[in-house]
Amino acid sequence: MDGELTISKYRKFKDKGLFYAVCALAILISVPLIAIIGEVFVKGIGQFSWEFFTEPTPTAYRAVKAIEAGEDIPGGIANGIIGTLIMLSMSIVFAVPIGIMCGVYLSENSKKSFARFVSYLTDLLQGTPSVIIGIITYIWVVVPMKGYSAIAGSVALFIMMLPLIIRSTEETMKILPSSLKEAGLALGATKMKVILKVQLPTAFSGIFTGVLLSISRVIGETAPLMFTALGCSLIRFDIDKPISAVPLLIWEFFNDPNLQDLIWGASLFLLVFVLTLNIVSKRLAKKWNS
Repeated sequence: MDGELTISKYRKFKDKGLFYAVCALAILISVPLIAIIGEVFVKGIGQFSWEFFTEPTPTAYRAVKAIEAGEDIPGGIANGIIGTLIMLSMSIVFAVPIGIMCGVYLSENSKKSFARFVSYLTDLLQGTPSVIIGIITYIWVVVPMKGYSAIAGSVALFIMMLPLIIRSTEETMKILPSSLKEAGLALGATKMKVILKVQLPTAFSGIFTGVLLSISRVIGETAPLMFTALGCSLIRFDIDKPISAVPLLIWEFFNDPNLQDLIWGASLFLLVFVLTLNIVSKRLAKKWNS
């Protein structure tokens, strides 16, 4: 009896010890994250204003004059915000349908040799460094077009988004109950109708989350856009000309001592944008599943 009590106490002690160890590690991991977010928020929130979101990047001359006069640096990141939204929109339009179709094909034909080959290429593309994608896009798009452009930037983002959407769609389709497909086929529906009317709507939550994760990944990429979009100090809507993006602006601010203070506001904008995407995705997914 005493032996059983000792074993029970030992198990409880071990359970509590493991619990506290996990809590301590979780706190330890969250400390650098909170420190980074906190510093960006404290230094960047003061730069948020109407002008910051509606005016283009200031020139170095204007920044120097403002610093000498003891004033805030004029201008903002409107050119970067508009460029980011344009390139993201163009890449999403092509990446989402192509990625979903590829993901459905892989889930439905996982045993075929061609599907295994495509799956291997997807994993290879997902692990390719973004700078390599930027160089390849430069060769494929920028050189034939004889100039940097929003089109080239969107192609680079499209290539980066595609494997994430394919993989999330494939994995979501695989975990669906087989009874859904069997019931649809038993009712006389074709395989394509079952996929479009039954399986894809059921898998919407997982697919949508994968799409937003792919957007969150590419929205902060700088290297591929340096080789494709190049950047522009003006607010521009022409997709066949160089265009700016928020990550490009952060890099430009870092290289210009007179504009380095604007780094924090641009960085905070990216953090808020990604956080908003995650919140919206969870709300929509929860609403869709209810």
